[in-house]
Amino acid sequence: MTFQPLEDDFPHGAGNPARGALRHAGYTRLAQLTEVTAAEVLALHGVGPKAVRVLRE
Repeated sequence: MTFQPLEDDFPHGAGNPARGALRHAGYTRLAQLTEVTAAEVLALHGVGPKAVRVLRE
C-alpha cells in the first residue's frame, strides 16, 4: 500500500466524510468555499454543522 496525499487544504478537524464530500463536489481549496453559502455546503452528503463550523474558523 502506498501513501496517497490528500489533494485539498481543508482542516483535518472537518472530518474525512466532509472532506471527501467536498472533494467529490469539486472543491479542493478552502478559498473556493467563499463563493458558496453554508446551506449549499451543508446540503452535501457527509457535511454536517461541525464541519461547517471548522471550515469557517
